[in-house]
Amino acid sequence: MALRSSDRLRAAEEVVAQLRGELGAVGVTLPSLRVDAVTATGDAPFPLVELGRCNLDTAMRLVAVLREARR
Repeated sequence: MALRSSDRLRAAEEVVAQLRGELGAVGVTLPSLRVDAVTATGDAPFPLVELGRCNLDTAMRLVAVLREARR
């Protein structure tokens, strides 16, 4: 059984909240992080997460966190 659009939206919102929390825990804030409403409410089977834009400082923090995670 396929998920209804409201269920897909709810699941995507939960994942975005988790991602925001985990990124925040390592000092990274993506101000434009959100669910792509078009794919969440349309017929697409999997909603997309919009990571959005960030400033240079945020991008550098994200690079540092990802490099540290690889170690």
